[in-house]
Amino acid sequence: MVAYTFYERDNRVMRYAETLAKRGDQVDVLSLHLRGLHDPGMRNGVRVLHVQERTLDERNQISYLIRVSLFFLRAMIRVSINHIRKPYKLVHVHSVPDFLVFTALLPRLMGAKIILDIHDLLPEFYGAKFHSSKNSLIFKLMRWIERVSCAFANHVIVPNHIWLERIRSRSVSASKSSVILNYPDPSIFYRRGRSRHDDRFRIVYPGTLGMHQGLDIAIRAFAAVKGTLPQADFHIYGNGEAKGALTKLVNDLGMADCVLFYPFMPIWEIAQVMENADLGVVPKRNDSFGNEAFSTKTLEFMALGVPLLISDTAVDRYYFNDRIVTFARSGDANDFGAKIVQHVRDPETRHKQVENASEFIKSNNWNVKKSEYLNLVDSLTGIVVPAPRKQGQGSVIQ
Repeated sequence: MVAYTFYERDNRVMRYAETLAKRGDQVDVLSLHLRGLHDPGMRNGVRVLHVQERTLDERNQISYLIRVSLFFLRAMIRVSINHIRKPYKLVHVHSVPDFLVFTALLPRLMGAKIILDIHDLLPEFYGAKFHSSKNSLIFKLMRWIERVSCAFANHVIVPNHIWLERIRSRSVSASKSSVILNYPDPSIFYRRGRSRHDDRFRIVYPGTLGMHQGLDIAIRAFAAVKGTLPQADFHIYGNGEAKGALTKLVNDLGMADCVLFYPFMPIWEIAQVMENADLGVVPKRNDSFGNEAFSTKTLEFMALGVPLLISDTAVDRYYFNDRIVTFARSGDANDFGAKIVQHVRDPETRHKQVENASEFIKSNNWNVKKSEYLNLVDSLTGIVVPAPRKQGQGSVIQ
């Protein structure tokens, strides 16, 4: 697997890799290294190879392109050398950016199968990150890269059905594309039991600190209602290019004592932090990207039994309803603040939502859905998995 991300924090990459390793496959992951974080080497049977350090501070297009290009070259060399030493049957490349799929050029030429896993649609993601319009030359170039990358891959995975329709309309056929949602891994996101026993009301956001995440809206909303909720605190975990602006906003609003920032934590540690929350928030903006990007945090909070307040984006309305989450109008700090107050003052509604969400997650978790991925891998590589033996039956050879 090749991924311009931190393996330790990316549930999507981790669950694929460890699922394959658990059934006996040999898995290498080439990923980024976060400064100050211990290099895991081997984790649950997966060999993690850190190709390049990243500090999450790309502030312009040039620095972002340089760092991604360096990662591309380094990963391509490592993949090629590894493949010559011991050929891969499959290379699973995680986007963004889409052109990372070409790190598997040598394995592809030598017969390996390639999956391009598009976590975020590149044109929309790039446009939101660097404020490029759909009519810009850059946006059109990203669409061309998307088409070429999809053509190179043997199969394309996207993370939601809205994006599946979009990408099929412009870049890939229905026969070589499918959806696998950001399902939580029950081996990580399970209820351990809360360790907090205080009378505070803790609101938590874990994840990347980008402007499309709408954290500035949630901070303004919290500041507006804090006077009526003296027992509430807002804890934010993560890093990103918007952290400086968000920190300044908190200081300007005089909220530094109750809106607290914490650094990135590995996914297996942040799960415990999330479970201790009284309310999880996902305040995404409904712009061209955030409106359709499916957040991994939503299902993770559900698996941990934490009630949710989320923006009414198109993708969240597509999958969820008012029985399992509370919706606030995207971009509306007043409505978001009102819904925070509602959650604090109505524990019965919170409890009911948690019950309904728990039922929803029973059929929407990785243990239930991982066969979708394993079947895809086996169909591409030609692996035939033996049928389970019945009592009294001899070995079955297929």
